[in-house]
Amino acid sequence: MVVSHSNSKLSLASLSAIIVAFGCVNIGLFYLNFLYLIPRFLNKKKYRFYTLTLIGCIVVFALGKYGLTILFQSLISKYDDGHKTSFFSYFIGSALTSVFFLFLSTALKFSIDWFLNERVQRDLENQRLTAELAFLKSQINPHFLFNSLNSIYSLAYQKSDTTPEAILKLSEIMRYMLYESNDNKVDLAKELQYLQNYIDLQKIRFGNKAFVDFKIMGDVGDQKIVPLLLIAFIENAFKHGVANDPSMPIRLLINLDGTHLHFYMENKKHTHNRDTEGGIGLNNVKRRLDLLYAGKYKLDIQDKPDIYTCELSLVL
Repeated sequence: MVVSHSNSKLSLASLSAIIVAFGCVNIGLFYLNFLYLIPRFLNKKKYRFYTLTLIGCIVVFALGKYGLTILFQSLISKYDDGHKTSFFSYFIGSALTSVFFLFLSTALKFSIDWFLNERVQRDLENQRLTAELAFLKSQINPHFLFNSLNSIYSLAYQKSDTTPEAILKLSEIMRYMLYESNDNKVDLAKELQYLQNYIDLQKIRFGNKAFVDFKIMGDVGDQKIVPLLLIAFIENAFKHGVANDPSMPIRLLINLDGTHLHFYMENKKHTHNRDTEGGIGLNNVKRRLDLLYAGKYKLDIQDKPDIYTCELSLVL
């Protein structure tokens, strides 16, 4: 079996040997640049050494290809008229081929390094966000516990009969916070029950003289929500608001429409109960919203002289 090339005839074995020989030279140049020259010189910004080494490789590999041409000259280095390919023209052609393979290996190396770097950066960013979220969540328990223990201390100081009930309610709340809110998202129904337990605890603190209008509208189905997200707003209402005025109770409204949650809170303000520590809770929840519901929420807080309102629209 023979393969025609111009007017000359090459055997398939001879043609295969030529292709393999020249292919190995080009592939060798490709991987030399890809695996050694770029990491050793270019990545370390040794541009002069890299350029000189490339020029040397182009010359050496072009000479090597010319040597192969001489080796196979009886097959490929003659035209039909009997003239041989000149050294200069063949050297230029081989050099251009080498430049092409060097360009391919450099482009591939930079593409792979770019994608790997992007992946590393994404992983680092995810790790940073995960660590930040863990830190923000770790702040919730001490902050909540600090406020609740202050309330129970007040009851104990007054020797109130409701102190045991308050401690029991607090234990139920803490059990939820410690054991049921560890997932990224929890059942909305459980989160709403947690809010109700907190409100009940505050009512005990006020001797059942806390006036709260808490309503849930819409169907609570299998929706999920980030745990411990709304509690900071309710804490803020009890801590800085007036809870014992029946003419103006703390208003809490949660309206559910499929995957959309609308939360509204309104409370009367007074000036005798300011948090000198700076309000960890609200800053915390705003940051969590930015991280976990970016582009999926709208928060509007109106801090007026006598009234404080908070309105949160959230896509669950």
